[in-house]
Amino acid sequence: MTIWKLRPPSPHISRLANESNTTPLQAQLLINRGITDSSSAASFLAPKLSQLLDPMLLKDMDLAVERIVEAIERQEKITVYGDYDADGITATALLLNFFSSLGIPASFYVPNRFTEGYGLNPEAVEKIVGDGTELMITVDCGTSNQKEINLAKKCGVGVVVTDHHQIPKDFEPTCPVLNPHRSDSSFFFKSLAGVGVAFFMLIAVRAALRDKGWFEDKEEPDLKDYLDLVALGTVADMVPLLDQNRILAKWGVERMKSPSWPGIEAMKEVAALNPSGITPYDLAFKLAPRLNAPGRLRSAEIGIQLLTTKDPTLARHLAPQLNSLNSERQGIEQAILEQIEEKIISMEDLGERRTLVLSGHDWHRGVLGIVASRLVGKYHRPTLLLDVRDGMAVGSGRSIDGFNLHQALERLSHLFERFGGHYHAAGFALKVSHIETLSNDLEDLAQEVLSKEDLIPRIEIDGSICLSDLTQETIRDIQSLAPFGSGNPEPVFHSQGLEVIHSRVVGERHLKLKVGQGEHVMEAIGFGLSHRHPLQGEKIDMVFTPGINEWRGYEKVQLKIVDLQVTGEESKLVVL
Repeated sequence: MTIWKLRPPSPHISRLANESNTTPLQAQLLINRGITDSSSAASFLAPKLSQLLDPMLLKDMDLAVERIVEAIERQEKITVYGDYDADGITATALLLNFFSSLGIPASFYVPNRFTEGYGLNPEAVEKIVGDGTELMITVDCGTSNQKEINLAKKCGVGVVVTDHHQIPKDFEPTCPVLNPHRSDSSFFFKSLAGVGVAFFMLIAVRAALRDKGWFEDKEEPDLKDYLDLVALGTVADMVPLLDQNRILAKWGVERMKSPSWPGIEAMKEVAALNPSGITPYDLAFKLAPRLNAPGRLRSAEIGIQLLTTKDPTLARHLAPQLNSLNSERQGIEQAILEQIEEKIISMEDLGERRTLVLSGHDWHRGVLGIVASRLVGKYHRPTLLLDVRDGMAVGSGRSIDGFNLHQALERLSHLFERFGGHYHAAGFALKVSHIETLSNDLEDLAQEVLSKEDLIPRIEIDGSICLSDLTQETIRDIQSLAPFGSGNPEPVFHSQGLEVIHSRVVGERHLKLKVGQGEHVMEAIGFGLSHRHPLQGEKIDMVFTPGINEWRGYEKVQLKIVDLQVTGEESKLVVL
């Protein structure tokens, strides 16, 4: 059962529409997203790079810039220490490409997910020290690695940390740490991705070099050329596409139409993206999985190599390898999911449980987070999956709104060898002997804060609409709120009493409908909804996102089905 939550029309629509020179539909959508004044509406609808915050508002930015500029001027050996996910890979490539444009051949180090895990580790620091590095810059990690930072400093290596993860309770920095979550930072926007923090640092570094006259006889790098990398990492990390992230994503998606990097162009080709119509959806669900695949299965280095090469031939050689690894990842993921579904079917108390904690032997650790996400999507419960080997369990977890997974694991920290993460996602390791206690204690915490109603999926609906109102002009009004993503979802609408004129299955899993309302007929596609076929001759109520489908130069409105029910069934609709 899914609840459809319909927002009623706001009484402030006319006022905002008049003040902001928008249509009533645009005004309703803006109000639904918490935007109620003309100034905020203008900023939202037309985000400008000039609206980016001053990077010097980030605590320690002055110290970080001073140390990096010193390293550049002295031609010191710089190593970028990254992470194996798309955010970390794009952030690493961002810095490497920037330093390359300055004639500084920086190196990089990305830990292996399986043998080293997330963040800095002493063995990696010793390797970096041993290769002559004089400055180490972390991206998407480092805030919680004080021991390793002190080790590097003891060995004479300078350290600058750029990160966006939560600040640990015992945080006492001994080097510049750029993290918007710092309580002593004046940077009011807290939700940057790791690549976003790194980009703001580059803005400040370039400004400092410009003030020193560095570019009087050298070409100054245009940071707009780097926005495609920033957008890819930002969207991939599922941070809210609001405020600063919205600006970066908006202009980064635009830059991706004609990227500066051969690797991005090659990835677009293997993912068969429409060059003129790239969206954040493409970044999140087509490019990011391919970029993540190497780090999930083996090593992330191929992804960094792809995003930093200047050779189009090499890029076209590497991109299909990411494609193959992504296909392999999908097969592994599906096999684990089938095993887990068998376990869930046998759970007698599933209906009463608020959480799922499941373990198995030799589950591929690189895909557990993805599988957990799929289970959360299906069962709408906080879910932890653990791979058991040699007396230890390593796992990933995903959560739902209303249950802060990171806080929950903090309350159970005595059970873990290590853990970390965010509100909706976490990674952890613990002894096998603690799994049962973890399962029971997490369930107890969830019982405290989650009701049975919280476990029912909800679809937030922006308004009811008739098919006759869904013109191409209306769709363009809706699309003016793009880029859509986390924090700014695609607008969702509701229509009642649609007649199903034709119903068929396409691509094995998808439902294709032709629906009518009066004299107006439209096509609708429901991805993964083939089990609802056949519906021909039925009348249905439908929740959908409208778009424009382009085929051989011809455009027409098409509806993407979110959910549907046959008219007369128990209504899912609740008016807020």
